[in-house]
Amino acid sequence: MAQFIVEGKKKLQGTISVTGNKNEVLPLIAASLLSREKVLLYNVPDIIDVRTMLSIAGHLGSKAEHANNGIITLNTPVIENTELPLELSSQIRASILFASALLARAGKACIPQPGGDAIGRRRLDSHFLVFERLGARLEVQRKSASDGTQITAYDLNAPDGLRAGDIYLDEASVTATENALILASAANGKSIIANAASEPHVQGLCHFLGQMGVKIQGIGSNVLTVHGTDQFAPADHVTGSDYIEAASFIGLAAATKSEITISNIDARSMRMILFQFERIGVAVEVDRRKRRIYVPEKQPLCIKKDLGGAIPKIEDSPWPGFPADLISILLVVATQSEGTCLIHEKMFEARLFFVDKLQGMGAQIVLCDPHRAVIVGPSPLYGAPISSPDIRAGMALLIAALAAEGRSTIQNIEQIDRGYHNIDTRLRNLGASIQRM
Repeated sequence: MAQFIVEGKKKLQGTISVTGNKNEVLPLIAASLLSREKVLLYNVPDIIDVRTMLSIAGHLGSKAEHANNGIITLNTPVIENTELPLELSSQIRASILFASALLARAGKACIPQPGGDAIGRRRLDSHFLVFERLGARLEVQRKSASDGTQITAYDLNAPDGLRAGDIYLDEASVTATENALILASAANGKSIIANAASEPHVQGLCHFLGQMGVKIQGIGSNVLTVHGTDQFAPADHVTGSDYIEAASFIGLAAATKSEITISNIDARSMRMILFQFERIGVAVEVDRRKRRIYVPEKQPLCIKKDLGGAIPKIEDSPWPGFPADLISILLVVATQSEGTCLIHEKMFEARLFFVDKLQGMGAQIVLCDPHRAVIVGPSPLYGAPISSPDIRAGMALLIAALAAEGRSTIQNIEQIDRGYHNIDTRLRNLGASIQRM
């Protein structure tokens, strides 16, 4: 297992460019299987999750060609397998997106229980509601893996073909919305997806499907109307900028009191993000024309009280609210801000469990329950041996290590590599002392 050795309290300075949005690329790879023609994807980050999705696509019959400048060509003339490989599927939550593409192309799919971040229970019910509304039947089985362990597998069949339908999602799940979009695109007729997620990466998938010949109305809203087709054209698509990565770098600059310019950003995706950072004292300068954000050094971070002097509460919510993926990052920055705030993570019951590692580094945090934490700052942080539990908590802990006095050793950095391209080299270019061992 690889690890990072980090010497904190180093002055960071310079420009760092944001890569393509991984949460957009993953459904694009799955959706590319709809077409027998070539699909080109631009601005693709070279990260573990993307490689895993490409490996699964290859197992199913897709041929992928890589270029060094973030361009991937995908071609799937024939579906060669309808059962996802267990070892790869167990590594990534987005593997379930292949279910809709396989149902569309082959009429059946076998999906092992998907993996992903250990941030609490992540139900699949919304996905199977989508599949059944559009004509698929589900059978849940227990199967033996190669090592003898028992796993849950979901067998899906559409013996009578797909049919357009009226879908009301029981939660505004991003991945379930993406599965609904992909499957409805291949169901002749008009499908309506209500209570749909509307994040920028969902909108990106809609535009990609539009290039393939699917008419989608209501893009950016929570009601999508999809006019399905059985003819999918070639497509080329530029992946949007990763606003989660951009915000991570804002947090990095603020926590380390460094002067950093973040380029290749899309300010339209960051209004609520910047607002919540401002509440804990982070000021930035946004240049929309040049697509960059400037974070000045040595900011006097101070948490802003609510009217009447009340302790502010910062919480996540579906788009256009504050993204759940950024709760960990903002929490670390709050430990360096003067004042008290309450962080409320409403979506996942285990995402805040990484705060014990911050407490071990000196942070003043009270974990009230699985969803709420009170942060009192500023707290001097000190280097410590820590482990990365998931992608975003891993990046948050890396930021804490860079802001801390002394040396930190971060284990399980493969979690960070899943979502952040070549992060150690990019941070060294800013002046960070970080070594991959």
